[in-house]
Formats: sequence, structure tokens, C-alpha cells
Amino acid sequence: MACQRGGMPRKLRIEYAGAIYHVINRGDRRDDIFRDDEDRRRFLATLEEACRKTRWQIHAYCLMSNHFHLVLETPEANLVAGMKWLLGVYTQRFNRRHRGCGHLFAGRYKALLVEGGGRGYLSTVCDYVHLNPVRAKLLAARAPLESFAWSSYGAYLQAPAKRPAWLRVDRLLGEKGIPRDSAAGRRQFARQMAWRREQEPSADYREMRRGWYWGGEQFRQELLAAAAERATANHYGSDRAESSEERARRLVRQELKRLGWGEDELTRRRKGDRQKIELAGRLRAETTMSLAWIAERLRMGSWSHVSNLLRKAKSAKSED
Repeated sequence: MACQRGGMPRKLRIEYAGAIYHVINRGDRRDDIFRDDEDRRRFLATLEEACRKTRWQIHAYCLMSNHFHLVLETPEANLVAGMKWLLGVYTQRFNRRHRGCGHLFAGRYKALLVEGGGRGYLSTVCDYVHLNPVRAKLLAARAPLESFAWSSYGAYLQAPAKRPAWLRVDRLLGEKGIPRDSAAGRRQFARQMAWRREQEPSADYREMRRGWYWGGEQFRQELLAAAAERATANHYGSDRAESSEERARRLVRQELKRLGWGEDELTRRRKGDRQKIELAGRLRAETTMSLAWIAERLRMGSWSHVSNLLRKAKSAKSED
């Protein structure tokens, strides 16, 4: 049985390579964060960008009107940096589209750590997410679960080529005893979910909703030990920054080596050098580093100058 209450400071986020989280965030004052399907499409497009930047793998998602659910795995220890980018960029895009300003999301998202060792905890969380439209009474009693367009359940029933590249299905299928992502395996998954849907009215999720993790006692002890070790370093903020920044630094080093440049070449070349702009574009697309960081690292002047250069480069490319 999962034990999960107590023993964890609320403000401490545990991050480590390979961690799995059930992330929930709601609109500020529970206002809608998706006003229509176009907003939902834009959120999924932003999530896809976040996955490219962070290498996140999504196991399940569900978009409601005033909140969303994500079950995501972080191959790198970067939940906080990635969520900051995802929520910030989607907020900008939402406000721009609806001509609003200010906060869109509630102040703090919930991130429940999930044990992924094949003992059924990941399966329970993903089922909870996929059955959210049923609990919210958004589906008629006989309507198929896949008729709700804004969860990952329907994608699980599709062939791999038709799914988003960032949606990972093998771990959930494995926990359900489905060895292959085949047509037969997908039919077996659908049958299991139909059974779970029938059991849903009697499901008790109180422990999962109230706690800070979902897993066994050994998992809990490991998390507490990791938290105690990292809390001494300003709540491991330095570790988190190093993980995100080191990836960006490595990308710069690799590109400089490919170009045959030394560090002094960055200073010698003009701020708007074409190859600098291309590298800045990669950093922007593949990492969560800010424009200010990119401008300083590549000797390109102010962040606003970099922003203008990238915008012009994108515009020129689209015209080709």
C-alpha cells in the first residue's frame, strides 16, 4: 500500500534523472486555462516544444477546462526548469490570443512523485488521468473513452506512426502485462480500460490526491534520503541549474569544436553573425536557457537583440 503523507517539506521539489511525476495545475482562481479547442491545440504544441527542450517523456495527459494532468518522466533532473518554461510560454500565448495579461495558472503546481518499478503505481496514476473525463461526467454512459479528444488514451489505441513522438506507451503497457505495442496489444489495453471504467465509481483515490508521492515504503525512504541530501544546497537549486545549464554549455562546446572556433572567435565575430544566430536558435529550441543567457554566452549583445535576430531568421526561413 502506498504511504505518502508527512515527512516532506512542502516547498521542496525532488528532482532526479528518471523521475516520474503526476503533475496537476489549475487556472488562477480556478478560471479556465482552455477556452476552446484551439487553446488545447496550442497547449499540446507548447508541450511538444517543452519535451524537445527537456527530453521529457509523457506517459499520459488529460486537458480539462480549468486544469490539466500530465504523467511525465524526466530523463534529466529538470522538472522545475521545464515546468517554468511550459507554463510561462503557454501563458504568453494564451494572453496574446485572448488579449489578456497577468497570471493564468495558480501559484503552485502539484507534482506527485510516482514509483515506476513495475509494481502498478504508474498504471494507477495513468488510469486516473485517462478516466478523468468519466469522473467529470463529460462522456455519456455508452460513449467510448476515446471519444474524449483531449487525453492521451485515444493515442494509445493508434499505431505508433500516428502518435506524438513525445508520448511513451511501453511502460504503461508493460505494467498492464501487455508485452507488445501491436494491434492485439492495443485491443487488450482497451478491454482492460473498459473494465477499469466500470470499477471507477467505487475507486478510492484519497491517498493519491493528498500525498506527495505514490509508491511503496522503500520508494518513500529513498525519496526522503534524496531530499535530505539535497536540501542542504539551497534546496538543491544549484544542482538543478547546473543540470539545465550544463546541457546548454555542452551544446555550445560541441558546436564551437565543429566550427573550429576558439572562445575568442565569439568575441571577434559580429553580434549578428549567421553561425551565431544558428547556434542561438538551437539553444532556444533545445534548452530552457533564457535569451539573456544565450546573448551573454555567445557575445551577441542584449537579449532583445538576440530575440530580433531569431525572429528575422525564422521569418526568412519561412519565406524560402
